Amino acid sequence: MSEECTHDCSNCSSNCASRDPKSFLEAPHPDSEIGKVIGVVSGKGGVGKSMVTDLLAVELSRKGYHCGILDADITGPSIPKAFGITEKAMGNETTIFPVKSKKLGIDVMSINLLLPNDTDPVVWRGPVIGGTVKQFWTDVLWDKTDYLLVDMPPGTGDVALTVFQSIPVDGIVVVTTPQDLVSMIVEKAMKMAAMMDIPILGLIENMSYVECPDCGKKLYPFGESHILDVASAHSIPVLAQMPINPAMAAACDNGTIEDLQVDYLEDAIRVIL
Repeated sequence: MSEECTHDCSNCSSNCASRDPKSFLEAPHPDSEIGKVIGVVSGKGGVGKSMVTDLLAVELSRKGYHCGILDADITGPSIPKAFGITEKAMGNETTIFPVKSKKLGIDVMSINLLLPNDTDPVVWRGPVIGGTVKQFWTDVLWDKTDYLLVDMPPGTGDVALTVFQSIPVDGIVVVTTPQDLVSMIVEKAMKMAAMMDIPILGLIENMSYVECPDCGKKLYPFGESHILDVASAHSIPVLAQMPINPAMAAACDNGTIEDLQVDYLEDAIRVIL
């Protein structure tokens, strides 16, 4: 705390230990109407976090809710491809308009909707990336959105801190895979959420098993799961254990995630609702 501290955080840029994290909250676009904000997080990359975000948005939309996806994974965006979105986001001097998915009308905002080419890399430093994520909240018009899902980048770095401090997140789901190493890293993400006073709705384990197409037996290529132990240690529920399903990967690759019919996330949907 500075010696000149007035204890008024509203006009102060210092990030001192005594500062209330909620004092960093940014106002959304003045014309936005947003219900719940749900973060989808992971401790590391490659665990299927974006796929879980896609499936949650699809299932909520099928239940009649208007959903949006804020793709906060600025350096590794994948949401538009899963929905087959190729057009670019439009805007004016004050507003950026998200692009709607073709079948369910899910509003999507991602850096790939602003870049000239989908394969252009985002070679930016942390503060610029954090500023972009803030703009996806403050400058994008999220119109009559019942659920806004925030697809977080992996880890506990700048962007995760920006999201948790700038956006009023109502809760997070944490995506993991069975390996011991991943479970250890996931605990870091959960502890960060607890430090930021963000409710943890539950755990979703992806790539939990493979089902034999001939006999239906479950095989565990990554070893037996430890997710129940992790959940018990933190007193949070396990919301799903998703198998390795080539159909899900194909749907993301082909941009047809809205056509996929799976029921892995029913418990997660109930908790979010």
